[in-house]
Amino acid sequence: MTTLKTSFIVLRNVSFLTAWRIAEFRRMDPFNPFDLAFTDPNHPFHLHHMEMCLNEAAVAADEDEVPIGALVIHPDLGAIGLAHNMREQLNDPTAHAEIIAMTQAGTALKSWRLDRCILYVTLEPCAMCAGAVVQARLSMVVYGCTDPKGGACHTLFQIPSDPRLNHRAAVIGGVLADRCGAILTDFFQGKRKEGKK
Repeated sequence: MTTLKTSFIVLRNVSFLTAWRIAEFRRMDPFNPFDLAFTDPNHPFHLHHMEMCLNEAAVAADEDEVPIGALVIHPDLGAIGLAHNMREQLNDPTAHAEIIAMTQAGTALKSWRLDRCILYVTLEPCAMCAGAVVQARLSMVVYGCTDPKGGACHTLFQIPSDPRLNHRAAVIGGVLADRCGAILTDFFQGKRKEGKK
């Protein structure tokens, strides 16, 4: 199992969703990086947590797993799920980083409902993981790079925001997208050089 790391950003007596709503209703200073709208992919809160996901993706690459990292943040408890892909190690087709991180979060909260939580992940979630976002009642998904062959948040499907479903999650894409894409590109180029698919 992955060791859980704590988030360094703490909002005293104010949940991040409350802070987000306050920020949205007041005038923003476009020259202050801490005064960006919470929906902006360059918001420091998102950058910080995506860095944690990138560190986890690097662990996956070292273990010869597809380098995808995921993190679940709770507004009061901070990081409650941190994982990377483990399909090869566990021989489990469902062992995506997002699924493992959500399972850890559910265990931490002693509940399957993650309705006040945000999922961060380096790659746009697939249909399985996007479906799990809806089932877990997550409030938001924040991802790094898009997945043109399997993305189910913006690219091929819009599962978390589909109005036909009983729950919808906000989606923000493009957080540190270049770096998130580069770690995947490097990994698969290395595999091709080794003659593996």
